[in-house]
Amino acid sequence: MTHRTLIVGDVHGCREELEDLLHESGWEEGDQLVLVGDLVAKGPDSLGVVRLARELGARAVRGNHDQHCLKWWDAKCAGGELPNLKPAHQRVADELEEEDWRWLAALPLWLELPEHDALVVHAGLLPGVPLEDQDPDDLMNMRSILGDGTSSRNYEEGTPWASLWPGPRLAVFGHDAVRGLQNRPHSVGLDTGCVYGGWLTGLWMPRRDLVSVPARGTYAQPGKD
Repeated sequence: MTHRTLIVGDVHGCREELEDLLHESGWEEGDQLVLVGDLVAKGPDSLGVVRLARELGARAVRGNHDQHCLKWWDAKCAGGELPNLKPAHQRVADELEEEDWRWLAALPLWLELPEHDALVVHAGLLPGVPLEDQDPDDLMNMRSILGDGTSSRNYEEGTPWASLWPGPRLAVFGHDAVRGLQNRPHSVGLDTGCVYGGWLTGLWMPRRDLVSVPARGTYAQPGKD
């Protein structure tokens, strides 16, 4: 039997929707579950998402909102002054326990899925740059490529990086709810704005089948806490 992997877009603390997606998709024990980052913040149950991911043995990459929260955890572990967090991130800091933090802190910036000839990152990749030389900030934050070949976090300027990704490996990512689902020959963007009242979307590999479930509520507004 071909090994099945379900790659899921930005969950942002929407545990119930993640459970809905697993049910709707037919995910079952033995299937691999991969999350594209931003597991936490903005939604109603960040702790529940982390606990469910741990329980199911999910793999995940680190998103920019995960990283914001981890800066607080790193400062706490170092005994330093704790940074001021936005309310959405402070709620995560107040909820997670040590084992949850350790799991979150172990998330890599990218995952390679050689069985599917695929890569998973949270935000973006610069074409032509080896994985090990990619800027961590780009991996967690970029959305576009400017005319001079540099990256940008802005979706209003430049060209969507995924439209320039040449393959051959499929790049799967999230982070770009404004552009929504991006399904191209060599790249698939899965952030369909669940936390903003949109949809939570998953991608079945190796067949590249898409599955989505609607959000149960609107928990945040784009660009706000």
